[in-house]
Amino acid sequence: MHQLLNIRILYAYSFFHSLIPAYVIERLFWEERGMTVLMVIYTEIFYAVTIVLLEVPSGILADKWGRKKLILISAAVGAFEFLILLFSSEFWHFAASVFLAGVSMSAFSGAANALMYDSLKTVNLEDRFEKHLGYLDAVGFFAAILAALSGSLLANKFGFELNYWLSFAASAFCVLIAISLSEPASTRSGEKKQNLPIKEYLTGPIHFLKSSPEVCAILLSGMATGAAINYIYEFWQLYLDRLSIPVLYFGVFSAGIMVLSLPGSLLAHWLIRKYTPAKLLTAVLIIFTGGFLYLASVKGPTGLAALYLVCLASGIVNPIVTGFLHHRIDSEMRATFDSFQSLGLNASRMLTGLGFGFFAGKYDIFGGYGFVAFVCACSLLIFHRYSKPI
Repeated sequence: MHQLLNIRILYAYSFFHSLIPAYVIERLFWEERGMTVLMVIYTEIFYAVTIVLLEVPSGILADKWGRKKLILISAAVGAFEFLILLFSSEFWHFAASVFLAGVSMSAFSGAANALMYDSLKTVNLEDRFEKHLGYLDAVGFFAAILAALSGSLLANKFGFELNYWLSFAASAFCVLIAISLSEPASTRSGEKKQNLPIKEYLTGPIHFLKSSPEVCAILLSGMATGAAINYIYEFWQLYLDRLSIPVLYFGVFSAGIMVLSLPGSLLAHWLIRKYTPAKLLTAVLIIFTGGFLYLASVKGPTGLAALYLVCLASGIVNPIVTGFLHHRIDSEMRATFDSFQSLGLNASRMLTGLGFGFFAGKYDIFGGYGFVAFVCACSLLIFHRYSKPI
C-alpha cells in the first residue's frame, strides 16, 4: 500500500510543480528586464548543457543513493530558482536561475520515473506504467491550465512580479510533498546495488542501445518531438505578440495548449493496445512537420490552429517512448537509463536551439519555426527507415 501511496504523492507533486503562473508571462517578464530573444536562446543552450553534464551522474546517484533523495534535492533547488528570478536584472542572474533549473530537472527526471515504475512493480502493476505516466502528465497539464488562466489575469492587474512570488510558493510546497515519498522496497540500498562499479552504470545503457535498434528508433522520435514542442512552449508568447494578440488573452491561449495535450496523455495507454508505437509516432512526426511548416509560412491567426494541432499530437509521445524503454530495462539501473533518455532529449534541444536561434534572429520567430519543421522532416525520414521492425 505504501507503494501505491507513492503514486498519489507523485500526482500531488506534479500538480504543484506545474502550478507556476510565472510561465504564462515568462518571456515578457524576461524581455521587460532586458533579455533579448538571442539572450534567451543562450540561456536555453546553457540549460541544455547543464543537463547534459548532470543528467547521467544524477541518474547514477538516484540508483545508488535513492530516488526520493534526488527528488527532494530537485524540489529544493527548483524553489531557489524562482527566488533568484524575482531579483534578476542582468544576464548572469538569469543564467544562474537557468543553471539551477537544469540541476533541478536533472535530479528529478530519472528519479521520478524510476520511483513510479518500481513502486508499481513492487505490487505487480508495472503494466499500468504508461497509464499512470499519462495521468501524471495530465495532472501537470491541468495545474498548468489553472496557473495560465489565473496568471494572465493577475499579471494584467498587478504586473508580472506577483506571478513569480506565487510560483516560488508552489515550488517550496513541493519540498514538503517530496519528504512524504517512500523508497520502493526493490530499490532500497542493497549489497548488489552498492557494489556495482560506476563504469557499469555508464557502459550498460550504451551496450543496451547498441543491441536494441528498435529502442533507438523510438527514442529518436521522442528526442525530435520533445525538442520541437519545447519551442512551442517557450516561444508561443512571442508568436502571439507578433500576431498582435493582447496579453489579456495569453492565459486563454496557454490553457488551450495544455487542454489539447490532455487527450493524448490520458489515452496513450489505450492507443498502444490498438496501434504499434511505430505507427503512432510516425503519425505524430507527420503532424509536427506539417504544423511547424504552416506556422513558419502562414503569418496569421490560422497559424494558431496548426499550433494547437501540434500540441494535440504531442500528448501521446512521453507515455509511449518512456514506457517502451522502461519495460525493457532492469530496476537496479532504471534511473540511469531514464537519465540517458533525458540526456538525448536535451542534447537534441540544444542542437535544435542553435538553428532556431539563428533563423529566429534573421527572420523572427517564423524563421525559427521553419527550422524546426526541417528538423522534424529529417527525423521522420530516419524514423521511417529504422522503425519498420517495431
